Amino acid sequence: MPIELRRRRALRLAWGTALCLAASYGLGLPIPILAPIFALLLLALRSQPLPLRVAPALALMVLISAGSGLLLIPLLRHAPVSGVLLVGVGLFLCFRFSLSGGNGLLANFLVIGLTMVSAAGASDFTLALSVVEAMAKGMLLAALSVTLVHQLFPEPAHAPTLPAPPLADAQEVNWIALRATLIVLPAFLLALIAPDRFMPLVMKSASLGQQSCETSVRQAGQELIGSTLLAGVLAIIVWGGLSLFVHLWMFFLWTLLFALLHARRLYRVVTTQQSPGFWLNCLSTMLILLGQSVQDSAAGQDVYRAFAVRMALFILVSLYACAMLYWLDFRRRPRVEG
Repeated sequence: MPIELRRRRALRLAWGTALCLAASYGLGLPIPILAPIFALLLLALRSQPLPLRVAPALALMVLISAGSGLLLIPLLRHAPVSGVLLVGVGLFLCFRFSLSGGNGLLANFLVIGLTMVSAAGASDFTLALSVVEAMAKGMLLAALSVTLVHQLFPEPAHAPTLPAPPLADAQEVNWIALRATLIVLPAFLLALIAPDRFMPLVMKSASLGQQSCETSVRQAGQELIGSTLLAGVLAIIVWGGLSLFVHLWMFFLWTLLFALLHARRLYRVVTTQQSPGFWLNCLSTMLILLGQSVQDSAAGQDVYRAFAVRMALFILVSLYACAMLYWLDFRRRPRVEG
């Protein structure tokens, strides 16, 4: 891929994410960090522009996929064991669908709907509806931001599309989907206990589950734990810079700067040993941490204590994800060798 095209795509991803973040917080959307994360996924997974008419269709797709979690709320309330098992089966099927060549974006939304929405609704149905509303509005804004940024940094007419991720071997699909499901389920169980405290952990575990589908066991520690630690350090730096002058446009500029640093490495403008998935996970984790810290500050909570607790949980779930990859690989190795 020509270096000029990679630079243009890096600029597009950084500007699209930062503009969407500024618009989301400026408009006061519920769970405002969802919109820039959706924009990041749309720009990272797709190089072609989105027609303007697709934006409402994407919002509707999110509404339907996230709304699937609403159907599980009565079961989680009245038969929790069966409800959790059904969520586990749903997660397994979503990851298996993605690994078998299905739409990865749709699979991500289904995973979020099954976990975030159903966990929120298990304690408060109104909270679940607000999560679904936040996802639909966030996707609509993200799609509009992607359309706008493609006008600012248009894709050349004959530019090569992003290569499709290689499909896993048919014998490996079930194992990879199983380990991704086992990575997400503990965070989901915690969210059932206290959805307002552990919702960011569900978002992080869903990201780790998706990343584990693309990570080999040999690189698990570096990919899963390393990207989380780096995201925490970068979030501290951005928060420190933002605290010098608290303003929405400073938040936009800091996000633009660090999104560009990640995008240049994601698109190999700057050569690194880490995979694109490492940088995508790092940037999304940094956004989750920053978004929750902004919400804590607005609510008058102790930001630094909440950040320390959240970061510790993120590191623990990353260690668990890495251990799960090693354990499942160890469990199935004798069968493969036999």
